[in-house]
Amino acid sequence: MPEILVFRHAAHEGPGYLADFLARHNLRYRLVRIDAGEAVPKSIAGISGLVFMGGPMSANDRLPWIPPVLALIREAAQKDVPVLGHCLGGQLMARAFGGRVTRNRVKEIGWLPVRVIESSVAHDWMTGLAPQFEVFHWHGETFSGLPSGATAILKSRDCRHQAFVLGKHLAFQCHVEMTPVLVRSWARAGAAEIARPTDTVQSARQMRVNLVARAERMNRIADVFYARWIKGLK
Repeated sequence: MPEILVFRHAAHEGPGYLADFLARHNLRYRLVRIDAGEAVPKSIAGISGLVFMGGPMSANDRLPWIPPVLALIREAAQKDVPVLGHCLGGQLMARAFGGRVTRNRVKEIGWLPVRVIESSVAHDWMTGLAPQFEVFHWHGETFSGLPSGATAILKSRDCRHQAFVLGKHLAFQCHVEMTPVLVRSWARAGAAEIARPTDTVQSARQMRVNLVARAERMNRIADVFYARWIKGLK
């Protein structure tokens, strides 16, 4: 049976709720642990989809695994294999497809709202969702220049591009895959970065307010996106 490859770039930034979603839909996935030195596969033969999670590095960094990842994303597009990216993963997709990744005006860290950018593409991917909803964020860079042919479907007050769609491919700047366990572990790992909260950077205490309920609401939002994405699996 074909499997989905899920790329992890940091030990504490795994698939989270996405793993639960795939299990419920009886979809096999294999974790590629870039953070542990595992090699990027040389081809997507036998692969039904590619998923890229987040990470503290930049998509513009000169890391040895980034060029083969970009090549793999391009191969997936050529062979009609859907790609899904979360934060760093979305930025890698933007680069692979010819877009740009630059520093955002401010960091966005914590629970912040995003708005739907109305279009037929957005409606196709977000049927039933409210015009605005809360998601989790942790980023200082963003895909500032979208690839040719891509459609932006989400934005926030301080970040113009929170998600884009290109055919079967979906790239997030935000994190819809979060669980309470992930939120707590990220807050510990990134304690220095959130030591001085602002209106777009929350403290660990702020992140934990109504954490379970917030995560559950976002899980239902993620269900809509993930259900649409798996329709394109090979």
